[in-house]
Amino acid sequence: MAPTQPTGDPFEALGDPHRRAIVELLSSGGRSVRELADELPISRPAVSRHLRLLKEAGLVFDRPEGTRRLYSLHDQGVEEVRRYLENVWGEAAARFKIAAENTNRRHRRR
Repeated sequence: MAPTQPTGDPFEALGDPHRRAIVELLSSGGRSVRELADELPISRPAVSRHLRLLKEAGLVFDRPEGTRRLYSLHDQGVEEVRRYLENVWGEAAARFKIAAENTNRRHRRR
């Protein structure tokens, strides 16, 4: 099934540590609810609720495989989050890197 238009906020969805853990697990490939629940300290129904929120936020999608559904990261949704973070923090991170490199050089000269 093709990913649908997101209706939720990806940053709100990522605000929960269990949902972040699910995203991390899905980064290595598609998994079923059972496979995710086996890796997490929460029940299958809880995993399903978290997946629903991640799906609404456009970060995951599901597809049928036999009698189960496999969940995978939605590349476009994840890319949009990455782009946003780069836009917001990219310049600050670049300035921090320059400051850190300059500080490191001064310490080496002593």
